[in-house]
Amino acid sequence: MKIGILALQGDFEAHARVLQKLGVDYVFARAPEDLEGLDGLILPGGESTTHMKLLAETGLEEAIRKMAAGGGAFFGTCAGAILLAREVKSPAQKSLGLIDMSVARNAYGRQLSSDVMALETKLRSEPLEMVFIRAPVIEKTGRGVDILAEREGKPVLVQQGRVLAATFHPELTSDTTIHEKFLQLANGAGHLQNVSAERKNMTPAKGKKRQRKPHR
Repeated sequence: MKIGILALQGDFEAHARVLQKLGVDYVFARAPEDLEGLDGLILPGGESTTHMKLLAETGLEEAIRKMAAGGGAFFGTCAGAILLAREVKSPAQKSLGLIDMSVARNAYGRQLSSDVMALETKLRSEPLEMVFIRAPVIEKTGRGVDILAEREGKPVLVQQGRVLAATFHPELTSDTTIHEKFLQLANGAGHLQNVSAERKNMTPAKGKKRQRKPHR
């Protein structure tokens, strides 16, 4: 398995340390060619408007959309979750639209008033430590989105297909539960991409069609 970490801006090194701890091969993605052969891509925290601007300038935006169309797995944390959303508010901005959710930016206030708390999730029986830093709020989700954890009635960890998004920073704790969840999704995504590539390379066999024998 090989995972990419978007490394244009933000604390991408923290995600790299988690993957190193889990023994997973990874690359820092800064250009479209860096996405080739990946099973999944992590979109880290940082500043979402800067991220989108750099994605467009480097050609990574189009490359990410192609990767998503091919069944790739994605994991966004904080600003990365904003990038994955279908709709962004407060203020409105462009996004990748890979998860059917509406997100409000910086809804919990300034960085100085950020929180660390332990919340229940669907991933395990014990509470999970979550670090919120200028976190966005997921205001609304579509029917196909699975809510894996909530804070004060609002989703903070969601999944749709092979796309995972957290409004907090799991990479800033010693717990690898959420990254392990993403790697499970990426493992399945890699299998689908291989099957898809094999199908594209297949050529239909020439010859007569095999006739079915009538049942007796």
